[in-house]
Amino acid sequence: MITIHAVYILVGLLFVAFAYLSFADRGNPKRYTTGLFWGLFAVSFLAGDYIGDLANGVLVLSMALIAGFGGLGIGKVATTSAEERKASSVRFGNWLFLPALLIPLITLVGTFAIKGADWNTWFGHLKFDGVTINGVPIADPDKATIIALAFGAIVAVCAAVAMLRQPLSAPLQEGRRLMDIIGWAALLPQMLASLGAVFAIAGVGKVVGDIATQVVPADNLFIAVTVYCVGMAAFTMIMGNAFAAFPVLTAGVGIPFLIQHFGGEPAAIASIGMLAGFCGTLMTPLAANFNIVPAALLDLKDRNGVIYAQIPTALAMLAINTLLMYVLAFR
Repeated sequence: MITIHAVYILVGLLFVAFAYLSFADRGNPKRYTTGLFWGLFAVSFLAGDYIGDLANGVLVLSMALIAGFGGLGIGKVATTSAEERKASSVRFGNWLFLPALLIPLITLVGTFAIKGADWNTWFGHLKFDGVTINGVPIADPDKATIIALAFGAIVAVCAAVAMLRQPLSAPLQEGRRLMDIIGWAALLPQMLASLGAVFAIAGVGKVVGDIATQVVPADNLFIAVTVYCVGMAAFTMIMGNAFAAFPVLTAGVGIPFLIQHFGGEPAAIASIGMLAGFCGTLMTPLAANFNIVPAALLDLKDRNGVIYAQIPTALAMLAINTLLMYVLAFR
């Protein structure tokens, strides 16, 4: 059975390749420290479960020191020119979107293939137990989405290389180029998710709940919903990840106020609350994978240009999600 460790190994090997290419790049004046940085990151994926908490802490501090003292440099990668990319876009047209669209498609299909499905449809009840071999699931059902996403990324890369007829090393070189541009911010999603777990263990949710008790009127449902949704967006902006903000706000406001006091529907509150948190994702540079990576891909002069473009939509969606929770979660 394929487990989440296979995904860790895949990502670790990817960063091993980035480290090797960085060490070998004589055009990067900081090639040794850059290669060491990505090499340590690779170790965290390949051996993080085996080296212990102390060693992992030393690893993270070492990476922070490298980045803090300016040890990351941007390498020189042989890539296509602007004219070649324009000619390729004219030649392939909308087919250029195929590799990118394969990722969500395969992730969706793969998740159902691993976990199975149990639906009530217009055509009757549909039940599918998932693909198994000798009664054993092909992959861990609890990590189905992540495993399917990794498989989708592999298929998309293979499709892109075949369609564009690029060298096999092109994905690794272009991936390293992107990582060099993003730099240490590439670590933010992983680190901030860990921060959310630390906050939850430290009891930050209780502190938030105590503050909310003093602010939220005991008989005003709409204010309680607004505090929860806006709080989810605000904490997501601070932590860079809605998954990190969710346990803190739900423990402090969602469960004691919306569910226990006002009798709200837990599933509706949790799902719409996450959507409210994602509105904060659109408005923070700490969500590097959503906001900094696109800026690097588009070669924007302003690294926050994507955020500025998304703020109006994010605020509108936050207001809509707040109203949806108020209307749908308390029948």
